Amino acid sequence: MTSLFAERALLPDGWHSAVRIEIAEGRIGAVLSDAAPAPADERHAVLVPAPGNVHSHAFQHAMAGLTERRGAGDDSFWTWRETMYRFALGMRPEDVEAVAAMLYVRMLEAGFGRVGEFHYLHHDRDGSAYADIGEMAARIAAASASTGIGLTLLPVFYAHAGFGPAPALAEQRRFVSSLDTFARLMERSGEIVAQQSGAVLGIAPHSLRAATLAEIGTILPLAGAGPVHIHVAEQTAEVEACERRHGARPVRLLLDNAPVDERWCLIHATHMTEDEIRDMASRGAVAGLCPITEANLGDGIFAGTAFRAAGGRFAVGSDSNVSISLAGELRQYEYSQRLGLRIRNAIADANGSTGRALFSDALAGGARALANPAGIAPGNRADLVALDGRAAPQLRDDSLLDGWIFGDDIRVDCVWAMGSKQVAGGRHRRRDAIEAHYRATMARLSED
Repeated sequence: MTSLFAERALLPDGWHSAVRIEIAEGRIGAVLSDAAPAPADERHAVLVPAPGNVHSHAFQHAMAGLTERRGAGDDSFWTWRETMYRFALGMRPEDVEAVAAMLYVRMLEAGFGRVGEFHYLHHDRDGSAYADIGEMAARIAAASASTGIGLTLLPVFYAHAGFGPAPALAEQRRFVSSLDTFARLMERSGEIVAQQSGAVLGIAPHSLRAATLAEIGTILPLAGAGPVHIHVAEQTAEVEACERRHGARPVRLLLDNAPVDERWCLIHATHMTEDEIRDMASRGAVAGLCPITEANLGDGIFAGTAFRAAGGRFAVGSDSNVSISLAGELRQYEYSQRLGLRIRNAIADANGSTGRALFSDALAGGARALANPAGIAPGNRADLVALDGRAAPQLRDDSLLDGWIFGDDIRVDCVWAMGSKQVAGGRHRRRDAIEAHYRATMARLSED
């Protein structure tokens, strides 16, 4: 058993002093406030729960910095996607594992305790299945295991190039599955997840562009009770194409034709009408927001204040993984609302801290979307962050969260994922070896 002692800790009902936390077999046992530390306790000034990262495409982390050149015309998500396809076609399984491991090191160092891997790079470079149909899923799981981050694996069903349905493109060959091959992939993914402590299996129909409603209905039972994630309404061109084909916008089409409920996480959901916002919130579906990627791709601004007012839940992810920062995702989300509405402190309760609202909402939304109850409470997995606030002694409790998200002085000191301490002094315990492997991989990829 491990025991931690914090001068201040954020518990489900708020901040408490002199908190003693007992951890056994990866889970939180007793949580005592106003307690005396035991001699063997590891002591920290501030402990908070570690939120989950609800949306990641691990292989895309290798592209960071390679798509920031303007073409001959206007650039958009669709021109970025062409570069992504070219890059994806060249990666080998060992490359994906090396890149994912480096990515997960950075996620843990940023304060994330779990990742929802929206995994769609399934097949060999010519589009044929590997001898082990779950080869790539196993590589993702191996990267998770080697770094210690919790894993919610979300195998992606991807069948079409667009509404119609349009036939898949040659450059999508590593993503595409038939219903039969996807069922086999899900079965194998279940075996992989079962071998990894704390891992969760969900399912991810890629989008209404890449999976028909009938196909989505067919594959959903493969997830059992696991979470369901789907891209929806990220781009205005997607909304317009959906209206031309189905006579309805994508969020409306999904809500009216799929059993969307609290198990579902709608990724992006950037372009919604008022009734879509209200109805999505009433279903309990989580909005999986990726503010840094959405800004990088020029997607648009999510209707955050309206969704929150309707009772909607959100969580954050890093999507294309161009930059890995929990505080940065929350900050970008709040700043997008301020810029769009020309107000300050948009995602906050009356007379309340913006940082606290952003953090608490993302924690709860991520817990729901990743099927991993979060918070410093008995029975939950011990996903924790120790914050170093020594550079800003004037900040305390909610103001400390404000300083972490909006300033530069508060830093992540230590991170525990499923009870194991993976980060100390802001640095992952295996960073040196994982980074060396990653650098060698990137050097080779740059030569191909």
